[in-house]
Amino acid sequence: MAHRGGLAHEYRRARGGPAVITLRHVTVDCRDAAVLAAFWSAALDRPVDEGANPYYASIGIGFRSRQPAWLFLQVPEPKTAKNRMHVDFSTDERGAEVQRLVALGASTHGEHDEYGVRWTVLADPEGNEFCVGGPSST
Repeated sequence: MAHRGGLAHEYRRARGGPAVITLRHVTVDCRDAAVLAAFWSAALDRPVDEGANPYYASIGIGFRSRQPAWLFLQVPEPKTAKNRMHVDFSTDERGAEVQRLVALGASTHGEHDEYGVRWTVLADPEGNEFCVGGPSST
């Protein structure tokens, strides 16, 4: 982990300052935008925005929030491989949160305990991986 911080420090020094970008949206390609948005709405406890349909749905567009908005866009091709990027969530109640997400339609794909963090790899109803982590039990 120290290596990553070192690279970031070198980049900031070369650039002359901290990053000036902000994460605004998490965009998910999917088969049915409204259905997948409904899952993530329940998972995030945030309402789906008006106008959701099978082609496009969103959560949090137009609202000032510290959390990014979520966009769901229908694409013709199915998901065929592991995500190259995924979202990590943290909680002090990892076990209970994983059970809640599974009850909503997520599936579990493994548990890990490294670097002082214990996390569970899950997938949403369309197979998009995400993780829920919390303090390690050791």
